[in-house]
Parts: sequence; structure tokens; C-alpha cells
Amino acid sequence: MKIPKIVENDSYLKAFTDVINKRSNNISTKERLLTGGKKSLKDFATGHLYYGLHKTSSEWILREWAPNATEVYMVGDFSNWEVKKEFILQKLEHGNWEIKLSHNQIGQGDLYKLFIKWNNGSAFRLPSYGKRMVQDPVTKIFSAEVYAMEKDFQWKCKNFKPQFKHPFIYEAHVGMATEEERVGTYLEFKEKMLPRIKKLGYNTIQLMAIQEHPYYGSFGYHVSNFFAVSSRFGTPDELKSLIDAAHLEGIAVIMDLVHSHSVKNDEEGLAFFDGTPYQYFHDGYRRHHVAWDSLCFNYSKNEVLHFLLSNCQYWLEEYNFDGFRFDGVTSMIYLDHGLGRDFNDYRFYFDGSQDEDALTYLGLANKLIHEVKSHAISIAEEVSGMPGLASPIEWGGIGFDFRMAMGMPDFWIKILKEQKDDQWNVSQIYYEASSHRADEKVISYCESHDQALVGDKTIAFRLMDKEMYFAMAKNAPNVEIDRGIALHKIIRLVTAGAGGGGYLTFMGNEFGHPEWIDFPREGNGWSYKYARRQWNLCDNIELRYQFLNDFDADLIALISSEKIYDKAFPYKMHENIKDQVLGFERNGLFFIVNFNPHTSFPDYKIAMEAGKYCIVLNSDSEKYGGFKRVDESIDYYTMNEGVINGLAGNYLNLYLPNRTALVLKKQKVKSIY
Repeated sequence: MKIPKIVENDSYLKAFTDVINKRSNNISTKERLLTGGKKSLKDFATGHLYYGLHKTSSEWILREWAPNATEVYMVGDFSNWEVKKEFILQKLEHGNWEIKLSHNQIGQGDLYKLFIKWNNGSAFRLPSYGKRMVQDPVTKIFSAEVYAMEKDFQWKCKNFKPQFKHPFIYEAHVGMATEEERVGTYLEFKEKMLPRIKKLGYNTIQLMAIQEHPYYGSFGYHVSNFFAVSSRFGTPDELKSLIDAAHLEGIAVIMDLVHSHSVKNDEEGLAFFDGTPYQYFHDGYRRHHVAWDSLCFNYSKNEVLHFLLSNCQYWLEEYNFDGFRFDGVTSMIYLDHGLGRDFNDYRFYFDGSQDEDALTYLGLANKLIHEVKSHAISIAEEVSGMPGLASPIEWGGIGFDFRMAMGMPDFWIKILKEQKDDQWNVSQIYYEASSHRADEKVISYCESHDQALVGDKTIAFRLMDKEMYFAMAKNAPNVEIDRGIALHKIIRLVTAGAGGGGYLTFMGNEFGHPEWIDFPREGNGWSYKYARRQWNLCDNIELRYQFLNDFDADLIALISSEKIYDKAFPYKMHENIKDQVLGFERNGLFFIVNFNPHTSFPDYKIAMEAGKYCIVLNSDSEKYGGFKRVDESIDYYTMNEGVINGLAGNYLNLYLPNRTALVLKKQKVKSIY
């Protein structure tokens, strides 16, 4: 029996070797079936090149897959929105339909839909591979638009390859990146946000809500048109311009990809595309997602795999994205979507409650992504902790490069809600911040968009709440604000410093954005007041938000330049639960944190390797809104203090103010000989 690498790495998986091997075999078997043993997955996943509307030198060609249809028509501006025989599609093999039209019959900018007939029914539909959808501003109805993707955007940065191994991700939503109470655009994001992100030092942008979705307030997670760029923010070429500009700045761009479910709308989406409920989705009880009010893909169907894998390749090649963050992976890989379950035993990952077809699809998707672009990264948003998900397929894994460390924001929220500051346990904090499987890398974060939505609170809002509305001026002393700013910095430093391979923040959270996110909806009068970011708060030199922004930038600059994630795990060198002092080392940087809310330690001894050290980051610096209690200009030398607490060695004597974090680096000492 073959012993997979992930089992060699974790003996607790030995009992599940057969299941792990079977999953690997499922991936390779399905790949051979789809490719016919000859072509690569890249050659297979080309549905976007065949289906949809394409312009050639002599004609337009539209193809569609609708196996239950009896007739299919193009209907649009060119037919006065009437069903006409001259625009009927011809039936081909395997449920495919096709029409060829001259350049005189339809043209760039024409709006259209499909009119599909089936036995005992008919309806208008948007093309399943449609590349461009637009919404009528009055009726809010979506139509497809004739848009020639083949006109070739002129890329300025044609062969971008990230010059980094570890992503520092700035999670962003284009529409709400503007300060005005409206929907922002791709071009505005390029002009105003790229310089801000570059200055902060993030090397990767994660764009949300790119795939077209009928309801803006879904945050882009109820997708209707998987190949269409959200037209709310601009045109396909304008998105390409944004990505191109990011690449010119050395910044990678990844996409929040939704393949875990689909909007249940009939006319805009795929729900009853050809009159059947099961063309793309499960039929029966597995069709409807009980928590998300959406539809669940049937990953056992080869046609569905073709659709989704082609979608992966399309975004990588057509728009030059550098990878994906796969949304809702937990929901995909469990038959019950993982709802209401505690995954506190390995048996729950291998007990037959998994959707093995979904795991096979994810393995194939990861193989394809890295085949199309070797530098592309894939990230799993997965909360159950399934072993092997972010391990190589050849090891018995599913092939993601990273998984989101989703327990960390939950941990911070829990202690902020349930514990007083003097109850914070530094041992528990370190464990949560540094914990991940040895054969997997994680993206650590304090908070993402999830923690900023209405019904929840950002860390800054939890720390400072209503005080943020009137006490953030630099000349307005306030103990609540002082505490909040100090802990905001420390929480980020520990999370980023002890994390597992990458780091993420959601836009605005880096400077402690004071309010939640609430998209326009009936319940708020369709207001955009909270569906935006107040950048003026960060840019106003009279306010303390600037302190947090500057600290975030310097923290990212330090840990990225020092390549701390080249070392897979930090080393805990000091822990005193009573004092609430934590110390750990990561690739030559020494993080010393005093969480104590009351006590400052004037001569605190930390065991260190003999030598000279200097402070390279001090959260109490005046630059970051601190109280300037630590002298950063001096060098610190270890001293042989004899035996302390039963241990002999060299110690640094440090002044550790309460609620302060220091990062030190050992200095080279020139020999006098």
C-alpha cells in the first residue's frame, strides 16, 4: 500500500491512508477521462474559446450548451427584441447550438439575450459563457452585450511574474473603494488605490465581486454570470488596465473566485437554463443551499467540470490574474456544507460525509491553475481544517498553495468580547497565531471583509467603539482610544509575525476604519453611506488613524524585507503568563510583546543569544501614536546574568512598557583583530 507524504508527515492520518489514496486516484482517473489520456487539462479547459460569442475576421459565432432545448434564438436590439427565424441557432451534437452572423447583422454594443424553448416551456436567458453583461439603470434588468474580446487589449506588462514567495494581500472591493456614496470604478481604483496599496507595501491585491452578480449587496458571492466582469465597475478593458497597472508596480492580482455555489435566479443565472433543474446543479434535496439561498453545483458531471475549469483558465489568460482565493471551500467539500459541526476529530474528514466529487474538482482546478501559470497561487477559504487541502497533490493533498487561517480572527473576536485585558493568556495567543500544519502554508489575518459587515465589528470598532467618533484627534486625550490604538498595533504585529506563510488585511482595516459595511438595500433606504471607505480619515494629519496606517506600512515593510516567512514557524523563546509577556524569534527578528494592561517592566530579562541588538520596530513610538517610553537610539547588549529561574545564559535587559511590542534584530559586531 502506498503511503502518501501527508501520512508520513502526520502519523494520525495513517488510519485514513486508503481514503487519502482513493482521493488521489480520483483526481488522476478523472483527469485521464477528461483529457482522453492525450491532451493536458489546459487543452481540455477551453470551453470559453468554443462557447459564447466570438468575432472572427468574417463573422460572429455564438455557441451554447442547452441539451434539453428544442429551439434556441438570439433576440436583441438587432431583432427589435422579437423572436425571428433569421436568428435561430442550429442544433449540433451533444446538446450544443450554434449561429453564425455577418458583421452587418449584429455589432459592438448591441444588447441581446437567448430565447430558449423546451417541451412545455420557454424563457429568456443570458448566455452561459457570456463575457459582458450590462444592467439597465431603470429596470435593473440584465442583458448580454455584444463585446469583441478578440480586439486584443495591449498589455504593457506582458510576462509578469511576482518577485516574492510570500503574499502580503490587500483584500479589496472595487465598488466600495471610493469615498463618495456611489459605486467606484476599475479606473478610479487604478488611479487612487494602487498608489495607496504600493505605499503600504502589500505585494498582492485580492479583488472581490469581479464575476457578475445581480444583487450588489451580496458582496459578489451570488454569481450569475461566471465569465462576465461586473459591469458596475466598468468594462473588461478597464479591468485589464487595472491589472496591468498593478503588474507594472510589481503587485500581483488574485481574484475571489466563487465556484462553491450559484445564484438561484432563472433569467440572469443558470438555475433552469435549458428548462431542467439539473443541467449544472444537483437535483432534489442537494440542489438548494439551505444557508446561502443559492444553488449547488453537481461536480460529478463532466460538463460542469468543463464549465468550471474553463472558467479558471479564462480568468488567468484573458485577464492575466495571478491566481485565486476559492470562496466557500468548506461548503463544497461536505455533503452538509459543514454547517453546525465541530471538526475536533480526524474521523470527521474521512467518514463519508465528504463530497468526493468536489474534492476531485478542486484537485483538478489546482493542477490546471499551475499548469496555465506556474507562478499562480491558489488559496482555500476553508474552516474545517481538512488535512492535506493545502498540500501538493503528489503528497496525497488537494493542491492549494495556501489556506486561510480562519480561526485567528475568530480567536481575537472571542477574547475581545469575553475577556478583560488582564485575562489574556500569552501562551494561548501564541499557540493560535502560530498554529498550522507543518506541510501546509496559511494566510494569517486579524480580520477580513467578514469582520467588517453589519452585525459584526472590526477590531478597531470593538476596541474603541463610539469614542472613535469624537476622540480620534491627536490633541484629544482619551484612555479608551489610547488602549485601542495600542492593542490594534500589537494584535497585527503578533498575527503577522507568528503567522504561517502570508498575511492579509481588508481595505481600510489597516488604519482602523471606524464603521461597518452595509450595502444599499431596502432596509437602509438603498443608501451607499456605509458601502464606501473614508480615506480622508487616514489622510488627515490631525487624526490618529494616520498612526495606525503608518504602523501597518512599517510592519509590512519589515517582515517582508526580512523574509520572515522563509522560516516556516517562529521559535517561542519567552513566555510569562503572569506578566503577560511573550517573546518569539522569526528568521532573525525578535518579537517581544508586553500585553499587560497596567504594568510596565523597567528591567525585564529576556534570554537571548549573546550579542548586540537594536530595535527595528517599536509600537510605542511617537510616530505610531505611542508614548515614546523606549529609547530606540541605543544598542542593547546581552549580559551573562548567571542562573535565572534555573537557566544559565545571556540576557537582554529591556524596558517593556505596558501594551507595547518591540521587534529587535541582532547586529554584526566588527572584530578588532
